[in-house]
Amino acid sequence: MADQNRTVEITASDLPLRCPPPGAALWSQHPRVFLEVAHTGEVRCPYCGTHYVLKGDLPKGHH
Repeated sequence: MADQNRTVEITASDLPLRCPPPGAALWSQHPRVFLEVAHTGEVRCPYCGTHYVLKGDLPKGHH
């Protein structure tokens, strides 16, 4: 199930970030994990390896 090559661009409206995302196909789901992307601007899911990259500005209150 690992997808080390998949990169997903997200914006502030996608926060808090969780994987698998809402609407993911049932066959591809793993335990839900919330991912911290605000500090570095990118994060990789420890279950499936999807790489999330934050585009744009963070909303107020996120550092």
